[in-house]
Amino acid sequence: MRSPHGQGQERDGRQMAAGIEQIGHGLTRITTEAERLLNETTLRLAITGLSRSGKTVFITSLIANLLALGRGRDTLPALTRHMAEQGRRIEAVRLEPAGTQALDWFDAADKLRDLAGASPHWPPRTSDLASTALTLTVERGGTWRGLLPSRRIRLELLDYPGEWLLDLPLLDQDFSQWSAATLALLRRPPRSAVAGEFMAFLASLPPEAPAEEAVARRGYLLYRALLSEARDRLGLRWLQPGRFLVPGPKGESPLMWFFPCPGESAPAPGSLRDLLARRFEAYRDDMRQSYFDPWFARFDRQVVLVDALGALCAGEGAFEDTREAVAQIARAYDARSRSRWLGLPLLRRVAFVASKVDHVPAAQRPAFESLFRGMVAVPDGRMVTHRAVSALRCTEEAPPAAPGGAPVVQGVPLGENRRRPFRPGHIPAAPPPPGDAFWQRPYFELPVFRPPLIDPDGREGLPHIGMDELITWLLEDAL
Repeated sequence: MRSPHGQGQERDGRQMAAGIEQIGHGLTRITTEAERLLNETTLRLAITGLSRSGKTVFITSLIANLLALGRGRDTLPALTRHMAEQGRRIEAVRLEPAGTQALDWFDAADKLRDLAGASPHWPPRTSDLASTALTLTVERGGTWRGLLPSRRIRLELLDYPGEWLLDLPLLDQDFSQWSAATLALLRRPPRSAVAGEFMAFLASLPPEAPAEEAVARRGYLLYRALLSEARDRLGLRWLQPGRFLVPGPKGESPLMWFFPCPGESAPAPGSLRDLLARRFEAYRDDMRQSYFDPWFARFDRQVVLVDALGALCAGEGAFEDTREAVAQIARAYDARSRSRWLGLPLLRRVAFVASKVDHVPAAQRPAFESLFRGMVAVPDGRMVTHRAVSALRCTEEAPPAAPGGAPVVQGVPLGENRRRPFRPGHIPAAPPPPGDAFWQRPYFELPVFRPPLIDPDGREGLPHIGMDELITWLLEDAL
């Protein structure tokens, strides 16, 4: 039997060993954290787009082309040139595993299978938040080469519905302000063409109608149907609230059962307007607490995709409405970029991107980019850029149909097997003013071309126009 003294020595030994082990773990954590701070940079890029702008394909292309670049394929030549000018190169790119994140995982491999399958098709539109991350291993340059290990750039990507982005301006409005602005739009073309049933419903309400759930829900359903028709039939984009069109994982809930209602004075307690105003405030607060504050405010880079060409071809109403939506978004981001925390800007870079530039012949692309720049009406600068890109090129340049004729592109329409030419017509270098003769031309929808033949694993990257220059601009300050 061991003496009490021996037992005490053994206990002290175990405690000392445990203490040494804890110190070792602590030193390991400190060393790991110090190495991370020295060699790893995290960039957070949020990507969204107005309806039908090709956001899902944009993110898939970004991931596939960076991964292929890491395997030695020169899929992003502008980025390769930039790195060579800095005396460095990207040694490897790795897609991070899903891990334990709370958000949906953006599955780029699944999207590639949609694009490259036996019956190629475009992936479905985004309906919720999703994220993923890439790690870029970057060779050090200059005097540090060989002395320090390669740097790591962790690129976090957030994918979210563009419809939600349109709710940013609601954070600075109350119910009366939003109602007045929305009803003014509904009384004018083009919205007046689809607003008849909803406006008749409003006109049937007494000035101080009592709060009745059935009335509130009917008004909400009529207003939501109006928004859907304005988007799908008229091609409009400035449609609020965004979750009425894309409700997300929470689905439809009672805080969404409101609609714009006239009235300048404060609503009387127990009235329908009072109920609608309280729901508007609850919706606005829920968007702030559930989405904007915990997710969007964390990201220091932003891409906003816009189908500017589709809006131009859809006519004056669709173009001006898309222009207003982009202008409102730009103002919201400009306000955020002026907010500072510890003296640093919260939003470092914003790229407004016109998609589907592969539908535009090369000779017309400078005019298209100029048109888009005028559409956004925010000057280029250190923090803002305007680009026209095609994340997945589906067309090729084709000779004019007749000598001296207008240039065209050609692609295979979805569901067909033969190439067909397409010409977007005259593209002005600046937004035509309201009532301009330009708007007298026939309206038409852009054709939907079949995705090109691509490797289902994306090992060679995806063919694109301008993605390399855009990605270089987004990342260059960290590379």
